[in-house]
Amino acid sequence: MNRYEELSAFVGVVDHGGFSAAAERMGSAKSAVSRRVGDLEARLGVRLLNRTTRRLSLTDAGRVLHERALRILADWEEAEQMVSADSTQLSGRLKVAAPLSFGIRYLGPVVAGFAKAHPDVQMEVDLGDREADLVEEGFDLAIRIGELADSTLVARRLNTVDMVCVASTAYLDTHDRPEAPEELNRHQGLRYTHAKRGATWRFRDRDGRVHQARPRTVLAANNGDHIAQACEAGLGVAMLPLFIAHDGIRSGTLERVLTDYRLDAVGMYLVYPPGRYSSRRVQVFSGHMADHFREKPPWEDCPGVKEGS
Repeated sequence: MNRYEELSAFVGVVDHGGFSAAAERMGSAKSAVSRRVGDLEARLGVRLLNRTTRRLSLTDAGRVLHERALRILADWEEAEQMVSADSTQLSGRLKVAAPLSFGIRYLGPVVAGFAKAHPDVQMEVDLGDREADLVEEGFDLAIRIGELADSTLVARRLNTVDMVCVASTAYLDTHDRPEAPEELNRHQGLRYTHAKRGATWRFRDRDGRVHQARPRTVLAANNGDHIAQACEAGLGVAMLPLFIAHDGIRSGTLERVLTDYRLDAVGMYLVYPPGRYSSRRVQVFSGHMADHFREKPPWEDCPGVKEGS
């Protein structure tokens, strides 16, 4: 029996979402992949995968084994690279999740630079604002912006993202410009549905005192660019990350409000499933990301962004 092949097949099926996709990626027959996973389950005496006509999912035993198998395979790959003739060459797949708006604006050149430097690494980037299950979906790491939920994920902070409160000039001319956060309660609000604080916006004045506002939600959306466009169209007031709002602020389609107050900044993180950071290609990519984003972010070069800070 070849336990390495069994583990590789099992991890491949989980990471790629099915036997056919795993077989294609591994350059093997679907029947061979299925047999290896079946042999693994038979040898262990437990079911690792729940199989239905529509999807596969991990059993509790499968989830435990998948997490450990990732570490084992990463360690094996690392050992092979360390003793190979060209130990500096990275290879293998690297699957990354990132927020949609951030990924479109800023991640492409970073990924391209890494891919050019390491041509034997197969990059796979998934852009979306949902919080993907990194273990279940086979991600090596993810970029997350905002408050991190308590979890078993390992996190590395890259930088900080300022939040700003904005509206269109036309909206403010019609509804008056608020002078205190509490006045936002009388305004129309555009809400990002993935925000951890929900519909409550928290501001701090120059003395550090906290003020809370809860605008009347007229639009909720799961993407910041959609909210920014509705805001520019005059629908209401929005709380947006600066990397989304800065284009509108520069062009004049968006106007900052409550500049004597500040919103709490949020962190930009790399997060990893347990065991994935031991992979050398994950470590090198993480260092590449940190080098790129540790300097002053490009979106901070925007008129008035530090007012009220």
